[in-house]
Amino acid sequence: MVKIVVIGSSSMDLVVTSDQRPGAGETVLGRSFKTVPGGKGANQAVAAARLGAEVYMIGCVGDDHYGAAILKNFKQNGVDVTNVEPVTDTESGTAHIILAEGDNSIVVVKGANDHVTPDYVKKSKSLIKQANMVLIQQEIPEETVEYVSELCKELNVPLLLNPAPARPLSKNVIENASYITPNEHEAAVLFDGLAIESALKQYPNKVFITEGKAGARYFNGEKEITVPSYTVEVTDTTGAGDTFNAALAVALAEGKSITESLQFANRAASLSVTKFGAQGGMPNRSEVEASL
Repeated sequence: MVKIVVIGSSSMDLVVTSDQRPGAGETVLGRSFKTVPGGKGANQAVAAARLGAEVYMIGCVGDDHYGAAILKNFKQNGVDVTNVEPVTDTESGTAHIILAEGDNSIVVVKGANDHVTPDYVKKSKSLIKQANMVLIQQEIPEETVEYVSELCKELNVPLLLNPAPARPLSKNVIENASYITPNEHEAAVLFDGLAIESALKQYPNKVFITEGKAGARYFNGEKEITVPSYTVEVTDTTGAGDTFNAALAVALAEGKSITESLQFANRAASLSVTKFGAQGGMPNRSEVEASL
């Protein structure tokens, strides 16, 4: 069993479903409202655990009822929370999600996730050193992503960076990361002024552009390769990207080839959108393998 360390955000998702997405100043009637655990870091940790990895989460929650619920959910999904600390007098992170017209719109309030600082992560250095793969995203402070990229390089531990939400990255982070998984929008921010095809050629076998139902593409050093996804009936796309990243990390850590790892990740992500909620549809290992 591979050991995955996830450094990132944990939050509570407040999810509204509606037939119509409201415009500015507009009120529409919704069909349902649910609160479900989320946050890109937490989603990836839960997905990786369901896919058979030994998963350790490094992060922060608030000292509120959302924080308690987030910790409980981690434990129920087999994620180690020794390195997840409640922050006094701070609210847990929240994501405010509208599901409408076959897609989602999300506003994230970081809350306690801003306390995932370099000094906080540094306390878990011995754990990170033992990891087969580290997963990180961008719902935590920018300087933490920078520090983790340097630490993983120092410790010779592979780092998979999911650069979402989109923000510019230093050349240092891009060079230090082993794998980077932007969608087309994130790639435009990451590689400002550089065509996607050129960015892929510049970082062979490192940058994987995710294109939703179209799959993912990368440059293998000789040619650009597209690994297609799978056709499914979509219920909720929230968390599909997190499932993809977790599955990719698990497969790569297990020594699968890049193409095999992308196929595994695409299949896991496609299964995740068939049910409601970021974590609600995340498949277990046997479901993915049975449907490949």
